[in-house]
Amino acid sequence: MVDRLADVERAEARDYTSFSVRGKRFGYYWPRTKTVGLKQTLSEQEALVAERPDVFEVQFTAGGFGWVVVYLQGIDADELTELVYEAWRLSAPEELVEAHPLRKVSRGRR
Repeated sequence: MVDRLADVERAEARDYTSFSVRGKRFGYYWPRTKTVGLKQTLSEQEALVAERPDVFEVQFTAGGFGWVVVYLQGIDADELTELVYEAWRLSAPEELVEAHPLRKVSRGRR
């Protein structure tokens, strides 16, 4: 799903992969724990954690944003795609977001 986003840069570390758009970080993936960390608005961070604390937890807050840890076994691909897009959108320049709106992809189609 990250590959569908524009101008994504990956950085590999020993225990995780980070994702940025034009130098601004929007996500992390930790394969060992099967979790991702995603940038969200503070209100979305609060809502996600309050609604499903078994799937989401507060990671940290920074720069007016709330990062969430997402346990991948508890989320379906469509919802994760939307959250990844939102994280990317919060970091991407406005003109890039306007040029690349979220497109729904039907399962079974590429």
